[in-house]
Amino acid sequence: MQATLPDSATRIEIAIEGMSCASCVGRVEKAVLAVAGVAAASVNLATNRASLALDKGTATQPILDAIRKAGYEPREQTVELSVSGMSCASCVGRVEAALAAVPGVIEGGVNLATGRARARYVGGAQTVAVLTEALAKAGYPATPILDAAAQTDLDRVAHEAELASLRRKLTLAAIATLPIVVFEMGAHLSDGLHHALAGSIGEANIRYLSFLLASLVQFGPGLQFYRKGGPALLRGAPDMNSLVMLGTTTAYLYSVVSTFLPGLLPAGLAYTYFEAGAVIVTLILFGRYAEARAKGRTGDAIRQLLTLQAKTARVLRDGREADVPLAEVRSGDIVLVRPGERLPVDGDIVEGSSYVDESMITGEPIPVSKQAGDSVVGGTVNKAGAFRLRATTVGADSLLSQIVRTMEAAQGSKLPIQALVDKVTLWFVPAVMAAALATFAVWMIFGPSPALSLAIVNAVAVLIIACPCAMGLATPTSIMVGTGKAAQIGVLFRRGEALQALRDVTVVALDKTGTITKGQPELTDITVADGFVEDEVLRLVAGVESRSEHPIAEAIVAAAGRRGLAVAAASDFAADAGFGVSATIEGRALLVGADRLLEREGIDIAAFASIAARLGGEGKSPLYAAIDGRLAAVLAVSDPLKETSVAALEALRAQGLRIVMITGDNRATAEAIAKGLPIDEVVAEVLPAGKVAVIQRLQAGGARVAFVGDGINDAPALAQADVGLAIGTGTDIAIESADVVLMSGDLRNVPNAVALSRATIRNISENLFWAFGYNAVLIPVAAGVLYPAFGILMSPMFAGLAMALSSVSVVANALRLKGFRPPLAAQANRAPRGPAVAAT
Repeated sequence: MQATLPDSATRIEIAIEGMSCASCVGRVEKAVLAVAGVAAASVNLATNRASLALDKGTATQPILDAIRKAGYEPREQTVELSVSGMSCASCVGRVEAALAAVPGVIEGGVNLATGRARARYVGGAQTVAVLTEALAKAGYPATPILDAAAQTDLDRVAHEAELASLRRKLTLAAIATLPIVVFEMGAHLSDGLHHALAGSIGEANIRYLSFLLASLVQFGPGLQFYRKGGPALLRGAPDMNSLVMLGTTTAYLYSVVSTFLPGLLPAGLAYTYFEAGAVIVTLILFGRYAEARAKGRTGDAIRQLLTLQAKTARVLRDGREADVPLAEVRSGDIVLVRPGERLPVDGDIVEGSSYVDESMITGEPIPVSKQAGDSVVGGTVNKAGAFRLRATTVGADSLLSQIVRTMEAAQGSKLPIQALVDKVTLWFVPAVMAAALATFAVWMIFGPSPALSLAIVNAVAVLIIACPCAMGLATPTSIMVGTGKAAQIGVLFRRGEALQALRDVTVVALDKTGTITKGQPELTDITVADGFVEDEVLRLVAGVESRSEHPIAEAIVAAAGRRGLAVAAASDFAADAGFGVSATIEGRALLVGADRLLEREGIDIAAFASIAARLGGEGKSPLYAAIDGRLAAVLAVSDPLKETSVAALEALRAQGLRIVMITGDNRATAEAIAKGLPIDEVVAEVLPAGKVAVIQRLQAGGARVAFVGDGINDAPALAQADVGLAIGTGTDIAIESADVVLMSGDLRNVPNAVALSRATIRNISENLFWAFGYNAVLIPVAAGVLYPAFGILMSPMFAGLAMALSSVSVVANALRLKGFRPPLAAQANRAPRGPAVAAT
């Protein structure tokens, strides 16, 4: 059913995937028209888009749910916006409200520390245009961010320009304020100075000069508070700039009346507070300058990552070498890399060999040998040799770009702990204004003489000392620094929420193969019978196994290769499932397999019975070899523990966590492996689908479970766990299912990630305690609650200093996370160049 869209309705367009015929159109239209608030719908099969007319206030999510329920997929997009004008926590709520009010926006979030907003939406480019328009109307101009590297450069330039502007304003304000302080405060501190100034300049002239200098400060450097605070106040959405504007304007206007129209004031109340307003403006500018400098350091990790990207690449085209900008490199291009160069793109080596420093990816300080057929990653450094690679992923698809996007998404996310802060800050500034009015009224009614002067001074102090900035910065600054530090130690948080969730885990469940163990069977033991030579037996056995594709066979062949043994060609090869293999090598008949294979062939294995029993008890898989009908050797293959597993598990135990190992191995082998490890529970003989059931069982007991795995069959368990940690050397699907990616397979980064999570949340708690405690304690003090008992009043100038330093304190405390020391010095923590990051 086609419908004419009414002109008065709110319109959105939704791109829809999966429509193939006219009946699809009808089903989609029927589904969306059933949603309350959808006035009309028109679906176009040619463009695969639905045009909808919505009643005011209609939410987008129920429409998308209806489309999905009908069997089609609405195409969602995400845009990141660089937002100007946000200065405090109350701004965050207003920007988020402006985002949410735009038709087509599903979800929006704001990060005050980065000055960015992220919106998930439907509707295409026009929705982005409406978003920017809505934010501009709300008083927060915004521009879409399209390219991470380019935007980071723009952000850096904008940040430097902001610092330069604040520096100029602060310098001017300080120069103009200093004489006022000397005139006003110096006279009170020294009678001699007072008489000297009065005699040389004159009382009246001092007031006029203070007026001129205060006006310069108020409407010069202080004009920014009017430009931002005034419109916000008129919109009924006051922010911190509004508080500063009201406080300093009150002090300034009272002083102007006292100077030029003293007759309007009661006798004896013609005081001036020019110094208060000027000092407040100067101190707040100082605080913003210090805060801007400190905030600039919270994004160091991403900036360091982007510096690892080469600017150009040497590409072979039409048989000739040419240096081209990185943006012009295409997938399939042959790229030449010389010694000492940083690799420009991801790719596969097609010619040559070298050692590559992959510390920015794995954190390993030792260069890795690379040769034809090996994959390499853009941003790593070629050390010794020269080679050619075929570009596989370039531009936004490169590993480095994916990592940057992942980190930006994590840094821009909100933790559950932020929910309370958002609710409080939405009403904070109006509450402060109400408190200032109440302070004024109480002092006017109950205050001693001069009541008017004291009422104004204390009301101004209340307006000035309130600091919503500290509350707004408490969480995002710590997230930015914490996730950046995590990248440096080899941990990539794909979701910022995992920072908080990981702090709360009580159980760590780990897959065995490829997580606790190396995931690659190795030949661990070989014992030969009398009359046989070990290397000769291994050479012949490897010759037989070279014809097999079994992982155990690969382990034996690899062991022979490490010993430099020449593997002979086998003939008459035969494999007997469940028993073993046989072949003829150099005219000799060989049997290699389980005990039942040799017993079936009538070969007595009793001589090695005790050795085989011991090997089995150690969690190893014994197998036998016979040559020309004689028992020749017993061999053992096992999947050995990673060198770091014991230390990692011990560290997790020390952190008070319960450890569960999950494996598909038989119970005896699993128990043998766990025997020497600090593992509290072994769950063996688990099918891939059963891992989810194990996680659910642990959660049903009230535990918060983190699961660590690396394989495709681990993906469901990673998704089910409260926090999923994927080994960075594992499969893409496991990594995509995880909340946290651990680089390079070093299990020591599991306790490191837990420790960092705890340190970050503790840091956030400190910030919030300071931000809320500061306001809860000092706003009443500024209002004068200590005056009746102690005769103590707070100067508006001290209030301005306290407010300025409050935000700086929060950011400085967040920056302490840069000094976080992981409990285990994993090699991923000793990366010499930039942040270590994990593959995604």
